[in-house]
Amino acid sequence: MRLGLEDLTRLYAERGGRCYGEGVSQAEHALQCARLAEDDGASDSLIAAALLHDVGHLLEDDGAAELGLDARHELAGARALARLFGPAVRRPIALHVAAKRWLCLTEAGYHEALSPASRASLELQGGRFEPLEAAAFECRAYWREAVALRRFDDLGKSLEPCGRSFTDYLPLLQRLRRDAAAA
Repeated sequence: MRLGLEDLTRLYAERGGRCYGEGVSQAEHALQCARLAEDDGASDSLIAAALLHDVGHLLEDDGAAELGLDARHELAGARALARLFGPAVRRPIALHVAAKRWLCLTEAGYHEALSPASRASLELQGGRFEPLEAAAFECRAYWREAVALRRFDDLGKSLEPCGRSFTDYLPLLQRLRRDAAAA
């Protein structure tokens, strides 16, 4: 499935209220991540990636995680956005799970600081990287952006709403869509 901006808006309106074990809805998590990226001075592409990084969860069957399956939401989401955005948006999304695995290997205390839900999903996603996997990850385009996105992902779980809506980010998404179409 390849999404348009109207599809994204509808998807977040219809399925964004889902919770995923972190105490906040998918939509609120997405908005908090985008706001964190914005506050950090991130590029427009990284702000969009932060907003859309878990869109794959909204596309998947509700029961996949409950069955102990990893539906590879990061790859499904990046594929679904292929018609809309260029690699500066899609690649960090596709790599944000790998970034978590990389951080677990390379940063002391990172694993222990993960939320219980994030630790549980880490096991489904393959656990910490081995050193050779980490080295291969560091050779991928946009790996640093994926690590930055992962940090926004880890922080975007506040019970306090961020005060933004999905439609607040539509002008940014439309601009990025035009840029991708022109390229």
